Amino acid sequence: CPQVQRALLALTVPLETLQAVKVRMLQAMRKGLSRETHAQAKVRMLPTYICSTPDGTEKGDILVVELCQSHVRTLWVTLLGDGNQSPQVLNKIFDMPRDIMQGKGEALFDFVAQCVRQFLAGINSPQQRLPLGFVFPFSCRQMELDKAELISWSKGFTCSDVEGKDVVQLLQSAINKQELHHVDVVALMNDTVGTMMTCSMGGKPCEVALVVGEQQAPCMPGWWVLGGLRQCSPLSLPADSGTNSCFMAEAQQVEMAKETSGRMCVNTEWGYFGDDGALNDVLTPYDQCMDQESSNPGEKRFEKLVGSLYLGEIVRHVLITLAAEKALFIGSSVAILRTKDVLKTQQVLEIINNEEGMAKARRALEALGLQPSEQDCCRVQQICRAVVSRAAALCAAGLAAILSHICQSRELEQLMVNVGVDGELYRGHTRFREILHSVTGLLAPECMATLVPSMDGTGRGAAVATAVALRLAAQRREVDQLLAPLRLSRADLEHVQALMRREMDLGLGRESNAKSSIRMLPTYVRGTPDGTERGEFLALDLGGTNFRVLVVRVALDGIHIASEIYVIPTAIMQGTGEALFDHIIQCIIDFQLKQDLMEQVLPLGFTFSFPCQQLGLDKAVLLSWTKGFSASGCVGQDVVQLLREAAQRKQHLGLKVVAVVNDTVGTMMSCGYDDPKCEIGLIVGTGTNACYMEEMQNVGTVEGEQGRMCINMEWGAFGDNGCLDDIFTDFDRLVDEKTINVGKQRFEKLISGMYLGEIVRHILLSLVEKQLLFRGKPCPKLQTRDIFQTKFLSSIEIDGLALRQVRAILQDLELQASFEDSVLVREVCQTVSQRAAHLCAAGLAAVVEKMRENRGLARLAVTVGVDGTLYKMHPRFSQHLQQMLRDLAPKCTVTFLPSEDGSGKGAALVAAVACHMAKSQGEPPSTQ
Repeated sequence: CPQVQRALLALTVPLETLQAVKVRMLQAMRKGLSRETHAQAKVRMLPTYICSTPDGTEKGDILVVELCQSHVRTLWVTLLGDGNQSPQVLNKIFDMPRDIMQGKGEALFDFVAQCVRQFLAGINSPQQRLPLGFVFPFSCRQMELDKAELISWSKGFTCSDVEGKDVVQLLQSAINKQELHHVDVVALMNDTVGTMMTCSMGGKPCEVALVVGEQQAPCMPGWWVLGGLRQCSPLSLPADSGTNSCFMAEAQQVEMAKETSGRMCVNTEWGYFGDDGALNDVLTPYDQCMDQESSNPGEKRFEKLVGSLYLGEIVRHVLITLAAEKALFIGSSVAILRTKDVLKTQQVLEIINNEEGMAKARRALEALGLQPSEQDCCRVQQICRAVVSRAAALCAAGLAAILSHICQSRELEQLMVNVGVDGELYRGHTRFREILHSVTGLLAPECMATLVPSMDGTGRGAAVATAVALRLAAQRREVDQLLAPLRLSRADLEHVQALMRREMDLGLGRESNAKSSIRMLPTYVRGTPDGTERGEFLALDLGGTNFRVLVVRVALDGIHIASEIYVIPTAIMQGTGEALFDHIIQCIIDFQLKQDLMEQVLPLGFTFSFPCQQLGLDKAVLLSWTKGFSASGCVGQDVVQLLREAAQRKQHLGLKVVAVVNDTVGTMMSCGYDDPKCEIGLIVGTGTNACYMEEMQNVGTVEGEQGRMCINMEWGAFGDNGCLDDIFTDFDRLVDEKTINVGKQRFEKLISGMYLGEIVRHILLSLVEKQLLFRGKPCPKLQTRDIFQTKFLSSIEIDGLALRQVRAILQDLELQASFEDSVLVREVCQTVSQRAAHLCAAGLAAVVEKMRENRGLARLAVTVGVDGTLYKMHPRFSQHLQQMLRDLAPKCTVTFLPSEDGSGKGAALVAAVACHMAKSQGEPPSTQ
């Protein structure tokens, strides 16, 4: 029959069209997730604030209230911490009067609260605190797990004064009126979320849920007990007859939510997909007729193609058309087919059954007063199968879109995931399940989805979701308590700032210097570059097993550098001082020969990154060796003099050392050439230090009152006198105890890259011990000192880094991390690095405020030359530092300028400034 063939063809969606539907669904989902386009989105992608799936440890008594289409269901669910395999359930149904559904909102919530009171009275519940999960199957704008505003009613509800209001608060107020003050509404969810939760049991996480058609809630008027003494056969009452889905999305992509880390369950509300015309190429005239007769024409187009409420109606309109075309029921009156809802979806599902379908078709049609032939029954069965198959295929396109989105957002090559499914269409018909599974596989071949039937998603699932929320809340309290000492308040940082200022003033005083933990060493650098410096300068950078020799040409068109790296053999590092400095001079000679500089006498700036007491710009006494050096005859000697003596031994008479500096001063000078306002140097790397230009009149340790001098603060030792003990945590003490300088460099041990990884490691060990991380399983590798390097903090905290990559970093450390573990490890890293940045800001705030007050300015504008791997490589450190500095020093405008080669270029510029100043004053620079 050509008419039937046309109808069947119209109801068949080709694979290419299904692929296009999937792509459009993906686009609609992304539109709903984006803050910019959310308001116009049809697929609303509503955040649920469910941030985890069950881990099987949930236990305790949970009260559940479910608002259904014609009744209220109350449940008492006891979870035993056994993987949620055998929860004990009591429940009762309360029929809801029609006038309640369409009356005042207050009356509705009062009725629900009365049901709760009667239910609790009937089971003699104890007066302990009782958490309640509220299943509210309407579109809500959720702001928190226990805060949600109703967007719009549906399903026959029209209660006044509810839309736009917080339904959780309305229910809590009604419960309080019943004097049930021990009952707290802690979570609101819809039925789809509950479905996902029931399928996340037995150690198999479920991250997607799909509802297609009526969910069957096992319940009956009266009592039903599972796992208890009393038990009776349940009746199945419908919960909803539409369609919806939810899934665990990356929280940073859910822009409408406040959460930015981890994952969050998103309620897609995909029934509205196509309301903007995205399904026009799928819609048939039968769908258009059904839509016009619905209570909401033009709305919920996807649901009307897929949901069980509408499939019977679509079939009815096909039959009307075919009867009018004389392809069906010839000789019978078909007026009855013009009556809405005479053909139910349940009948359609029975008709497509292979064995009894023809008989069911005949009975259904005869019940309508029709006289179908065998051929009529066959054709009706074909139509029913086409309508249901199309629903399954479209549902598969939507599911494929979700799976592909998850796969892409997690940057996976292949996704393996469990999908919880509920609804009469899925449960009641094998063909629907087969099409859903096979078409999903065709449309999303990169995803392997296991479809898991749900068990009472609206009741048991809601209880599990509530228990998960309680578990997370309890864990959150413990984590917050553990991390609280590291989360410094504004008042804490202002106190640190004040202490730093006090120590600075003490360190500058001739009489009080010994009392300060900050040495405030004069550098004898009296000025920063002004851009007029010209000439060629040598620089020597000695700070480790390798050292550099550089020639720096300062010209009108900028700075040009040539350099070479030389190795210092271990035997020389640990031999005699003469051998060490002879080796250095020999390397300088080699460099000058290669650069054709032997005929010139160039001023040399010497970066010497070991502890020194500086007695002049070109005079620095070595206090101690570090970094593996132990050359004899050097400690207590002027290193510049040792270099000059070696030059004499090698008969290299063209050496003119004019300045010896540390890397912090070099950093300031290097940036000062590019920005004349640069008067502060900051290093935040393996170690930390700062320097700045101080007024000579305040430097009591050096003669002279005029001008300024750069002060090397050596602020890493801030707190060595005990002034920072209040902010030292137990974790900091554990780290300090294992260092080679216990009790020393206290500030540096809170800030610098050498120690942050160790602080994190000790926190993680504590979290494992408290059963908050890695499920409390022993982590032998984590016991190894320095195993958690600071570079891991930088990697883990990169914006947008997928949690899969965080897990990969942890797995490299032999730490088997779950998704939640990865979120917690990232939070610990963020807490430790943020504290470091904030403490650095407090120290810097003391410096800039002192400079501002020194100069009597209402507002100071200054630049900080900054270097160090922690500042440069960590993704958030600089941002946290700068923001907190603005808060702590609001009268100072501080610009940060990353240094380029402070220890090389900076040393040469110190020499350049010294020569420039000496020339302008008519004095020769210091030489020998």
